[in-house]
Amino acid sequence: MKFFMIRLLLGISFFASILSSSAQQSYDLYSPDSSLRLEIKTKDKLSWTLFAGKQLLTQSSSVDLQLANQKMLSGKLAVASHKYRKINQPVTVPVPYRKKIIADNYNQLELTLKEPFSIQFRMYPDGMAYRIGTRFKDSIIIESEKVSFELDDQTDVWFAHMDKRQNVDRFHTSFEAIYKKQQLSAIADTMLTYSPVTVSLPNGYHLAFSDANLFDYPGMFLERKANRLQGVFAAYPVKEKLMEGEFPQYIVEARANYIAKTKGTRMLPWRAVLVAKNDIELPNNDILYLLGDKPQFDDASWIRYGKGTDEWIIGINLFNVSFKAGINTATYKYYIDFAKRFGFDQVMLDAGWSDVKDLFKINPDIDMNELTAYAKQNNVRLMLWTLCATLDKQLDSALKQFSNWGIASIMTDFMDRDDQKMVNFYHRIAKACADHKISIMFHGAFPPKGFNRTWPNAITQEGVLGAEWNIWSELATPDHNVAIAYTRMPAGPLDYEPGLLLNAQKDQFRPIGKNPMSIGTRCHQLAMFLVYDSPLQIFSGNPSQGMKEPEFMELLGSIPTTWDETRILQGKVGEYILTARGKGNDWYAGALNNSNARDIKLAFDFLDSGNYKATVCKDGVNAHNYGADYDLSETTVQRNDIINIHLAPGGGFLIRFTKIN
Repeated sequence: MKFFMIRLLLGISFFASILSSSAQQSYDLYSPDSSLRLEIKTKDKLSWTLFAGKQLLTQSSSVDLQLANQKMLSGKLAVASHKYRKINQPVTVPVPYRKKIIADNYNQLELTLKEPFSIQFRMYPDGMAYRIGTRFKDSIIIESEKVSFELDDQTDVWFAHMDKRQNVDRFHTSFEAIYKKQQLSAIADTMLTYSPVTVSLPNGYHLAFSDANLFDYPGMFLERKANRLQGVFAAYPVKEKLMEGEFPQYIVEARANYIAKTKGTRMLPWRAVLVAKNDIELPNNDILYLLGDKPQFDDASWIRYGKGTDEWIIGINLFNVSFKAGINTATYKYYIDFAKRFGFDQVMLDAGWSDVKDLFKINPDIDMNELTAYAKQNNVRLMLWTLCATLDKQLDSALKQFSNWGIASIMTDFMDRDDQKMVNFYHRIAKACADHKISIMFHGAFPPKGFNRTWPNAITQEGVLGAEWNIWSELATPDHNVAIAYTRMPAGPLDYEPGLLLNAQKDQFRPIGKNPMSIGTRCHQLAMFLVYDSPLQIFSGNPSQGMKEPEFMELLGSIPTTWDETRILQGKVGEYILTARGKGNDWYAGALNNSNARDIKLAFDFLDSGNYKATVCKDGVNAHNYGADYDLSETTVQRNDIINIHLAPGGGFLIRFTKIN
């Protein structure tokens, strides 16, 4: 009788729980520190509203998923059960581009619907995320997903303007665009941008909207519709054509009427909102990394990163050398000598070392055996550029050959899409490279958004308008360079390729192929190596010029690319950023400035006690006119010291703090 009563009570309790979940139509989820609250409603449709205290930040009036079989998440919307969960655990970053350990601290609510759908919500101290789950036995075709972020009309938006290319659809993009600050209401509803998108609210908060953990699903673009930013997804490519040219690439000629065909039981990518009470909280936000799947392999000790060189941007325009510069063995030996002298880890062989259509058709002016042996002798690694269409075609045989040569990392280029098929290409390539213990950098690529957590050997991705644009445009401005620290960088490592040694203020700048200059000062270029997250930093300047400035190059060469800790000390979106990073006993601090001169005070309170030798490289007294003017000096400092630094227009500085034992 007692056993029967216990079973009866348990049954009643379980039934009451089901009734409670079914009847409940509103749920609250707080961040671990209670600073943020998410209100979720499930009456008739699924919606959410995000608050900071009593202040409304953003909301979505409808979250939905439409399948080809007429099934919709919002159809017959009823919650079968809900489950709360708390997580607070350290996450070790195998390639610590920002910090070694990240606190993965969130509260989660999962709603399981009576129909074969579910949805997870997570609240972090600095943001929120949600994702839809499906529970179908067979594969599913997803026609559309409804994602929206509603905002105050007076919100300022840092909108990356994508210009549509000729003869291709609007989803073909290299993810390299200028971020323009516009009021939400002023953005044309025909404009499309990629995520993340950073916004500044009238109440002083800053948000960044993004997707994360892309797998077997297209990436999320955003466009303005009325007072909201609305998700847009590239449909699945059903017909592709290899477009010939200097760098052949596949373009989509026809797309299906659906965005993805995928497994019936899975979780879709995350939709995230990063939250910052002030500007400087955005660049150091780790949510998009944490939302990535856990690493697909355990041992990451073989992954190679550091500082490298690239010859493409300067067109191999060397001088003061005894050989004819070009794509040849002598030139790359010179680059290896340069790398060794100034503490660089690797040398890139960019486009031209092989036929772009055949990785086994080596440039006849290059002796790969001699070159690989010389690199190994000097403890410098080689990195090889590849065209993605060619790499995909020759993948297995090419990676075997690269391994035989001792190649530790490669770049692949010109994907220029993030539809479902192309997203799967990234995973396939990263896995194949990992199987051969090769690191990879993606160019013509979407930002990582957690991909680098899943595949730690995917050490960096372009997805940014960087130094190469100085060859043919005036777009890589100091204002843009500052903005991307707050807009693009929260998505993960970026390959800007700084270090140009010809520097000019805007009135003197000219885009010149093979002899490119940068807009802004030399110290602006130097500080990028510190301010920008990337475990592989590529120096794009002319080594012949660098040889003439050994003290400057030795300082540049000493900057690490992985860190124990990162702190954003000062800054304002689009105006300036001041960053400090620590590794071991030493620290580095640096700043990027926009086109307006400013003076800042830097307190050294991030240092430990004791004396430090400070190597200071700052804008020279004439940098406002002659961009390459800089002042390099040394002094002794302690943590209670403060320094005043003047930043020229487009200026910057870098300080190396070496602990004196």
